[in-house]
Amino acid sequence: MAIGDVHAPLFSMGQIFATPGALDALEERNLKPDHYLARHVTGDWGDLCAEDRQANKQALALGTRILSSYKLDERQKLWIITEADRASTTLLLPEEY
Repeated sequence: MAIGDVHAPLFSMGQIFATPGALDALEERNLKPDHYLARHVTGDWGDLCAEDRQANKQALALGTRILSSYKLDERQKLWIITEADRASTTLLLPEEY
């Protein structure tokens, strides 16, 4: 990959939403949601087990829900979920699900 190349999006994220808890967690750690959204849409699904990674690969073909999970620090995770119809993507904390 050449310098400046970016992975192409694998799917449409639709409208982007974020819960207040997710926004607060990112802001407290001086982290940007765009960074995690870019990882999500290009297939870097973060800290998922093999089963969830396989489910995401199938979701690309079948049009089902896509989940990413990222450690913000040792005590907090951020989830990103793109709905099956690709109309929306939400950043949220696991406890907000």
